[in-house]
Amino acid sequence: MDSQHRPSPDSEQQTTSKKHRRGIGAIGWAVIGAVFFGSLLAIGILPRLSQKSELQAAVKEASTLPSINVITPRRATGATKLELPGNVVALNQTTIYARSTGYLKRWYADIGDRVQAGQLLAEIDSPDTDQQVLQAKAEVVQAQANVSQTRANLAKSISDLKQARANLLIARQSWQRWSVLVKQGAVPQQDADTRYATYQANLASVEAAQNTINSDSANIKAAQANAYASQANFQRNTVLQSYKKVTAPFAGVITARNVNTGVLISAGNGNTSTSTSNTNTSNSSLYTIAAYDNLKVNVSVPQSLSQSLQTGQTAQITVRELPQRVFTGKVIRTSNAIDPTTRTLLTQLEVQNLDATLRPGMYANVKFAINRTNPPFVVPDSALVVNAGGTQVATVTKDHTVHYQKVAVGRDYGTEVEITSGLTGNESLIATPTVDETEGLRVQPVAQRK
Repeated sequence: MDSQHRPSPDSEQQTTSKKHRRGIGAIGWAVIGAVFFGSLLAIGILPRLSQKSELQAAVKEASTLPSINVITPRRATGATKLELPGNVVALNQTTIYARSTGYLKRWYADIGDRVQAGQLLAEIDSPDTDQQVLQAKAEVVQAQANVSQTRANLAKSISDLKQARANLLIARQSWQRWSVLVKQGAVPQQDADTRYATYQANLASVEAAQNTINSDSANIKAAQANAYASQANFQRNTVLQSYKKVTAPFAGVITARNVNTGVLISAGNGNTSTSTSNTNTSNSSLYTIAAYDNLKVNVSVPQSLSQSLQTGQTAQITVRELPQRVFTGKVIRTSNAIDPTTRTLLTQLEVQNLDATLRPGMYANVKFAINRTNPPFVVPDSALVVNAGGTQVATVTKDHTVHYQKVAVGRDYGTEVEITSGLTGNESLIATPTVDETEGLRVQPVAQRK
């Protein structure tokens, strides 16, 4: 029975071989799994290790770079207030000169007096002008008499022509009748010739009378032209005589009087004495007058803001001596040209001054409310670097290097300034650059807290 159930050597060998094959398969699968999971682990860990190594290198490099505080430029608001100094001037101001030569007879207005248009300011005693008017008037009378005489001569010549034509008609008819009688043999030929000679004499008389009429007509035209010239000369001297009375050209205030009674005045120029001093000065003017109802305020607007001002725009005008008053001015015109020296635009405003509170020559502050469509950037003034290269800002590029960028500066607010060109708004600016931050220097930017 034992021999029957005991396995044979061949069966044991087969069993051992099967167990051996099963054991090798399990190990292989284990090795394969280990290799697979190891590959996955390597794929996930190696990049992280590489990144960690790079990060550690970057941190190590950053720890060795100098730290620099950087800021970002901010955009200014569109609505802004613009305050500029202005100069108050008269809208209409002129100097009055004499047009008549003579002695000042009397003056009627002094400095500070308000006068109306056409008001008498002074009178000049000018006997020469008076005499010239009288002479011109006599020449007019004489010229008109000459015209009358030539017209009378023309009338007589016309009458003579009519008489000559009548005599010519009678002489022609008499000659024609005697010619018929000569043909009939009733009278001798000599009588007919006498009648013909009379006819020819009357024909010559008619031609002479006609020539006289033509001459008289020409004389009348010449006499009338002379009369017109005499009349024009008389009117001219009359106008010059009217200049003896000096009047105000418009309503305003007398700001200067340069004449005294008895002073010799020449038309257009001459020596006059100044009433407000004891010295004589050479001055061709009599008065200076300025209109105060409307005044002008001249303002020089910076080029960067010149496009923001429009004709008709209003502004507030204040004067230090009048702290309680605020005047309203309106832009009436600009010079339409930038001054190459100051880079400003001359702008004129008109302001009402009915109570004459403002005076020409005053210093005024002009405040504009401006809406800018493209406002500039604003940076702290400490970020600016001014050297031989101009006005610049120090920027930090993406590769952490220093680069100096040239910019144009606009308005200065004290602690901040406007940058009108040179920036895009995305730059990192060194807040307070020093001489140590040279071009191309590698730095570590640190955002500055506001």
